Amino acid sequence: MPSRLPAEFDAYTRQRTVLAEWLDELAEDDARRPSVLAGWDVRALVGHLVVSGEGLRGCLRTRSELSPLPPSVYVRAYEPAAADIAAAAVAAAGEAGLRELTVRLREPIAAAAPDTAVLAAPRGPIRALDFARLRTVELVVHSDDLSRSLPDRPPVPLERPALGSAVRTLAEILAAQAPGRSVEVRVPPFVAVQAVPGPRHTRGTPPNVVETDPQTWLRLSTGRLRFADALAAQRVSASGTRADLTAHLPVLA
Repeated sequence: MPSRLPAEFDAYTRQRTVLAEWLDELAEDDARRPSVLAGWDVRALVGHLVVSGEGLRGCLRTRSELSPLPPSVYVRAYEPAAADIAAAAVAAAGEAGLRELTVRLREPIAAAAPDTAVLAAPRGPIRALDFARLRTVELVVHSDDLSRSLPDRPPVPLERPALGSAVRTLAEILAAQAPGRSVEVRVPPFVAVQAVPGPRHTRGTPPNVVETDPQTWLRLSTGRLRFADALAAQRVSASGTRADLTAHLPVLA
C-alpha cells in the first residue's frame, strides 16, 4: 500500500503556508491581543503552532519499542497536560516578534518516516501517520481559533485537504471513544461514522442521525462549542431519540 504520510504532510504544509500568509497581514499590536483561549494571547498561540511543527519534525526521528497508542487514547493525555502545554507556548513565543515566528512557521517539515513507524511522542508511543494527522487537527483547529480571536480580520482560510483530514480524524476518534452503531454522525462532504452504544442499524435510513458542517464539527469535537448551543443555533441537525452527543463531546480539549 502506498505511503499516506507524504499526502498528510502536504496538507499540513499547505495549511501552515496559508496561515503564515494570513499572519503577514497582521501588525505586532495584533499579536498582543488576547486569543479565545484563556490565558493565551495571539502571539502565544502562534508560538505554540511553531513549536508544534518543530516538535513534529524532531519526533519523526525518534522510535519507540512500545506498542503504539490509538489516536483516541493518545488525545486523552492532552487535558491533564494543558498547563504544561500553555507554559511551553508562552516560552516558545518568548520575546520573538510576530515576523520571526512567521518565518519559523514557514520552515519545511519532511515526511521522513514510514506510516507505521512507532514514534516516541510527547504523550506516548504513536504511529507516524497518526501523529501527523493529530498535528493537522491541531493546526486546523488553532487556525480557526485565530480567526475567532481577531473577528475584525478576514478568517484564516482552511485548506480543503487539511480541513478534511482534521474532520475525519476527529470523527474517527469519536467512533473509537464511543463505540457503537446506534447513531450516524455525518459531516459532509468529508465523513460519516457510526458511533454510540445501542441498537445496531443495518439497513435503510438510520433512526438516529447527527449532521453538521465541517467548521461546526471542529468546534464541537474540541470543546469550543456546546452541542446544545449548536442545536439551538441550528448549526446541527439531530434526529432520533439517541441523537444527543452531549455525553460524548468533546473528544479532545
